[in-house]
Amino acid sequence: MRVGGSARAHSVVVEPRIDDDAAHVPSAAFFDVDNTLMHGASAYWLARALAKYGVLSARHILNFAWKQARFKFQGGERHGEISSVKSSALELVAGFPVDEMRTLCEEVVDRDISPRILAPVRRLAERHLESDQEVWLVTASPVELAEVIAARLGLTGALGTIAEIEEGCYTGRLVGDLMHGPAKADGIAQLAAERGLDLEQCTAYSDSANDLPMLRKVGRAIAVNPDARLARQARHHGWPVLDYRRGRRAAKLALPTAAAAGVGAGLFYLYKSRDRD
Repeated sequence: MRVGGSARAHSVVVEPRIDDDAAHVPSAAFFDVDNTLMHGASAYWLARALAKYGVLSARHILNFAWKQARFKFQGGERHGEISSVKSSALELVAGFPVDEMRTLCEEVVDRDISPRILAPVRRLAERHLESDQEVWLVTASPVELAEVIAARLGLTGALGTIAEIEEGCYTGRLVGDLMHGPAKADGIAQLAAERGLDLEQCTAYSDSANDLPMLRKVGRAIAVNPDARLARQARHHGWPVLDYRRGRRAAKLALPTAAAAGVGAGLFYLYKSRDRD
């Protein structure tokens, strides 16, 4: 199966050179997923599939999306807002089987996500692998979904939001917190310690200012399809900027929706349908 769609670059800085010298020390490249590796939000496609199979209702999706949008446009990542978003997802959880989720993730990746992979970004990931560097996805989406994407692309692995599992079903609780914002920086630091990676020799790619903690954690940060705040930070720090969006107007319209979905993307798969409609 062919993975990766075509994309014409707009205002693209020359693609960064992959430093082969980094192969002499253990290093890695870390890629955000939504609007970095792919067009749009990965969890949106998972939520659609869950709705199709009756696990999520349209009402649940719309309610959650509204809370996400309000969270995004209020501009602050306050603890109370994060707790509210998390509670809105967890209130509907109940024993969805892990095996069924993994099968559903495979279907979603093959049918919906693979055609939206940005071919130039996939090539960047492949170049890191060719230089004997590890390549990891780091996303707020469910780790089950992230791991399938990584496997389909032949990458090293993935970090994502982890849900607690008991007796083969989700409990409705998270293990840790959302893989979002500072949690991404903590996640790659822990991974680096476990695998003996030198973060100063590592590279991180993202579209969002929410990922600034991760971008600042590595020796080389690269902005891909950046939002306005990240674009400003990239200019300030002299980070390379790659823009593979299909049109400036379309990109501007798409960014708020995808960003709002991405903040709590890892929570979508915790929903379990209950007869509340």
